[in-house]
Amino acid sequence: MVVSVRSWVANEGGKHLVLMLWLGANTWLFLKTFLLYSTGQQYHYLYKMLGLGLCISRASASVLNLNCSLVLLPMCRSLLTFVRGTHMVSSRETRRLLDKSKTFHVACGVSICIFSVVHVSAHLANVVNFSVSYSEDFPALNLARYRGEDPKLIILTTIPGVTGVLLVLILFLMFTSSSYCVRLSNYEIFWYTHNLFIVFYIILMVHMVGGALKYQTNLEGHPPGCLGANQSSTEQQDEGEDEERRCGEEAHFQPHYPQTWLWVSGPLCLYCAERFYRYIRSSDPVTIVTVIRHPCDVIELRMLKKHFKARPGQYIVLNCPGVSSFENHPFTLTTCPTENKETFGVHLRVVGDWTERFTQLLLPEPRIDLEILPMVQQRRYPKLYVDGPFGSPSEEVFNYDVSVCVAGGIGVTPFACVLHALLDGWTGFRLQRLYFVWVCRELKSFYWFAELLCALHHKLWQENRPDYFNLKLYVSQTDNLQSMSEEKYRPLTSRLLVGRPRWNLLFDEIGKTNKHKRVGVFCCGPKGISKTLHRLCNSARSSGTTFEFNKESFS
Repeated sequence: MVVSVRSWVANEGGKHLVLMLWLGANTWLFLKTFLLYSTGQQYHYLYKMLGLGLCISRASASVLNLNCSLVLLPMCRSLLTFVRGTHMVSSRETRRLLDKSKTFHVACGVSICIFSVVHVSAHLANVVNFSVSYSEDFPALNLARYRGEDPKLIILTTIPGVTGVLLVLILFLMFTSSSYCVRLSNYEIFWYTHNLFIVFYIILMVHMVGGALKYQTNLEGHPPGCLGANQSSTEQQDEGEDEERRCGEEAHFQPHYPQTWLWVSGPLCLYCAERFYRYIRSSDPVTIVTVIRHPCDVIELRMLKKHFKARPGQYIVLNCPGVSSFENHPFTLTTCPTENKETFGVHLRVVGDWTERFTQLLLPEPRIDLEILPMVQQRRYPKLYVDGPFGSPSEEVFNYDVSVCVAGGIGVTPFACVLHALLDGWTGFRLQRLYFVWVCRELKSFYWFAELLCALHHKLWQENRPDYFNLKLYVSQTDNLQSMSEEKYRPLTSRLLVGRPRWNLLFDEIGKTNKHKRVGVFCCGPKGISKTLHRLCNSARSSGTTFEFNKESFS
């Protein structure tokens, strides 16, 4: 498959540019700090004692300061949602870069772990050199109290050493618990350990207080390398030369003023303010209006909340204290509030411990031992808190002339809200044609939004716009396959295909119909489908059509 330069630039150019800028900033900062400590006159005696360990430890520390400040910014979800929803970001390419915030967060986190290993290794070498190369000429420069002091004792009796051990321990817990298997099997472990970042940043700002590394302050009065009165005459070569190199005063050393807080205090305050805003916004529980059980273990939840506004494609985060006070789970909105309808809703599939316990609270099993009374009892729903809405790639569906929405199973939820918006007659968007492809294993899954699809089909036919909405349904499981026999679902039956989509032929067809246009491709489904579509979007097309790939990913 031939890669198109134009398509590659459209899909990969922006994020690779940001990646190169980020790598360039890290490299420049590392080299600049390395050269400063290796050639700087103020570090002459310290470099002579510690060697390359000094340069590597300080250079890696600079990179750590940069990434510890950047890693917080992608997690300011409300801020990113506000920015992409205003006219401050008018470029579609810029908004698509904002959707990569989670990837950037992970990249910064990985770099923090890598350079922490480099930083710790270099400082271990420094501690050994402080002990072995103890300077008798400049006692103030030493971290060790005497020559040959145990390096482990130096680490455990100094502020930089103790705080460094704590930082390594916290970072190890955060890194290991962030793995996919831990988050999937026990989310609370991930939640608890990841919130140790507050303790991490506090200790990080205290880390430099001990002043382990010192620089010379009187370079004019004591040029580095000059001969002091206490130095032996065996080092002297010539009487006249000795007078020229004789020191005017003793060398004075001073620890560096802590600078880490200058890097991290701004992003940290911004993140804390954003989290406080989200806490206030989500402090009132929502009113659960209806709960509907759909086929294939899918629950539809309709809610009501004052002053709640959202755009199609956005998602919310649910927290149910009755299940877990700390677990927060994202779900895409399938219905948004409108002028005539204040309720909003989500569809969630019962997969995993949290959704199973939440469903049991929403739809408890009837108790046989209770006497059936001839009266209707009001159903009591659990207390539920909603945070959001937050922006997602699916918001961009309306910003293309032609969009292709590809859903796999319950991945249809981001596009259900888009279909509701078209049905409700939303205006002011750019979209002229929508291709909707939905792949499911079981036929029953299509009943989740069957009525919505049929209603939209009838509406567009009545408005004489049958080509506006191109629908394709694929059912991959052929065992005991039955058709949607109901008369009201006839528009879906004619568009139902058995097997898996032939993506290459489908893209060729869309490309020929929309020559020389930019088509937005939106995917929410299994990784196999996502990788295939991503590869096809970067491939060359004879029609000249450019496909821009957008993947739904909750952050």
